[in-house]
Amino acid sequence: MSESRETPQRPGPAAPARTEAGRAAELDAAGPLTATRDRFVLDDTTSYLDGNSLGALPRSVPGRIAEVIAREWGELRIRSWTEAGWWTAPERIGEKIAPLVGAAPGQVVVGDSTSVNVFKAVTGGIRMAGKGCTEILVDATTFPTDGYVARSAARMAGLAVRPVEPARIADEVTERTALALVNHVDYRTGELHDMDRITAALHSAGALAVWDLCHSAGALPVALDACGADLAVGCTYKYLNGGPGSPAYLYIRQSLQERFESPLPGWNSHADPFGMDPGFTPADGVLRGRVGTPDILSMLALEAALEAWEGVAVEEVRAKSLALTDFFLECVAAYVPPGRVRSVTPSEHRRRGSQISLACPGAGEVMAELIRRGVVGDFRPPDVLRFGFTPLYTTFADAERAAWVLGEVLREQAAAEPQAGAEPAAGAGPGPAGQEWDGTAGGGAG
Repeated sequence: MSESRETPQRPGPAAPARTEAGRAAELDAAGPLTATRDRFVLDDTTSYLDGNSLGALPRSVPGRIAEVIAREWGELRIRSWTEAGWWTAPERIGEKIAPLVGAAPGQVVVGDSTSVNVFKAVTGGIRMAGKGCTEILVDATTFPTDGYVARSAARMAGLAVRPVEPARIADEVTERTALALVNHVDYRTGELHDMDRITAALHSAGALAVWDLCHSAGALPVALDACGADLAVGCTYKYLNGGPGSPAYLYIRQSLQERFESPLPGWNSHADPFGMDPGFTPADGVLRGRVGTPDILSMLALEAALEAWEGVAVEEVRAKSLALTDFFLECVAAYVPPGRVRSVTPSEHRRRGSQISLACPGAGEVMAELIRRGVVGDFRPPDVLRFGFTPLYTTFADAERAAWVLGEVLREQAAAEPQAGAEPAAGAGPGPAGQEWDGTAGGGAG
């Protein structure tokens, strides 16, 4: 038998002084939006930085849902469709979301999942496009489901799908383009795309602009009306804190509503829902974006969750978001050993959403360890750590603690690596995507 021997380990980097903790306390004391954290169910032992996947529970929700179940469902039962306002919930809640996405009244309706609403928007947009269109453009870095749905809708209409980087849409759109489906914020990198410029470029070629707002609504100002966007969809369980699986929403620009033909006509979008007419006549206005019976429990939980926005301006949210993400990057620079991570989120404010994505070797294992130590973010393959900042409840102390713990984990990771020139330990190998990690290479570009 060969003699076993331990692989020499390199000494880990010395822990730096925790210099930013005091500054975090000062920033939290100064505000803004410090008091709104009390509107959510959170604990002080966890830094929750995953609101870009699932928002925290607003304190207003449990009591409201208990009332809906006990009284509206338990006592009023079927009468609640009229007496408790269940029937009008989709458009009523849409009116509460509208200011957060820069929409005037009468243009947002809530219901169904994001994927279903993407299908409605893309198919409805194709049907409104001019004759002679042969293609749709899809954000090349899009969340996969958007691409799946867009391709299915295009195939049904006999159109081609062309993936295009958002920054290239102005150069790639042609008179044969029916529409483009674009993410306002890239889900992986947190890059914010220029809605005004992209929409204008599409319109100049006669194409429609369809926007996915999942990673922007509730985190930064969105100006659908001002930009002239045609259609938009968004989820409500991220920065709007509606709860797991909460219903999505659909925006249809006022001037397009009479032309919008839903690919999913249902009795709830009929002009006379209780007429039971075998022929379909669409309802007026944005109501034609409805389909079937609303998911009342989830919808009313969302309505209660939106109370967390009372007295809050989206501009305040954006200011705090940028301050938080700037501060987090400063803390990472102070606490994390050099060369261990690289930000793939744009540094320019005009190009940054409300998350920071860091490329990191062994990112999946690193995030699992962060979560074990009370810092909750998430991991996206192949090598991206995502940290979402929800200004209504994320504190500067959360940001500082997350960076400190990340530094701890990566110092331990560095210490566990074999010394230069030593024989590799079993299982050691190349970094992400088969490349040796040098502190600069990495994925996360989408």
